[in-house]
Formats: sequence, structure tokens, C-alpha cells
Amino acid sequence: QVQLVESGGGLVQAGGSLRLSCAASGRTSSTFAMGWFRQAPGKEREFVATMNWSGSSTYYADSVKGRFTISRDNAKKTCNLQMNSLKPEDTAVYYCAADPRIRIGRTSGEYDYWGQGTQVTVSS
Repeated sequence: QVQLVESGGGLVQAGGSLRLSCAASGRTSSTFAMGWFRQAPGKEREFVATMNWSGSSTYYADSVKGRFTISRDNAKKTCNLQMNSLKPEDTAVYYCAADPRIRIGRTSGEYDYWGQGTQVTVSS
């Protein structure tokens, strides 16, 4: 089992920044994939960003490219999402995801382990 705990959500004005963190524990492999997804009210969960173990590969949703940056600290088993230039449409519950079976993944179905989610609200 892998446990994920997110932190860092909150309320911010449009144009502001937030930094989300995800701490993994439990039976994590040496190359497990980690990523971020989000779900707005009435919408399906959508991919935000992911990074492979070494940091050599990253993928971002088109809607966040140039504004969000994903990073990892493998020694600490943490994954962070720096969110800049936030927009009201970024408002959602943000989820950290991890899976020891894959190296990187851009769809929710590829991940078996999920955090509880952290609310991000961007006011206009």
C-alpha cells in the first residue's frame, strides 16, 4: 500500500500563486510515478502534470503549461506543484496520484493510489 497526503491548498486571488505538496509513504518502489490531477464541481477528474522518477520527463495539461511546475524530491518521497498566475478556472480539488508499476502516466486510470485531495479556490 502507498499512502499519499497533500497539503498547500487554499484561497487565492486571480494572478496569485500556491504551492501544493504531496508526501508518499508505504510500499513505494524506486521508480514510482507521481502526478497531479484536479476535479472541478460537476466535471470529470482531469490530468494536470506528471514527472518521471529522474525528472527527465514531464508532461503538463495544455491549460496549465507555462504557469504550473511539477517537481520531485525522491529522497523525501515528495512531489510538489508550483502554481503561478492562477485563474478562476483553476478552482478545483487537486489530487496527488502515485503508482509503483509505471514510470510516468497522464491518465487517471494508470494510477492506483490517490491522496484525499486539497481544495484550491481562485477568486476573480
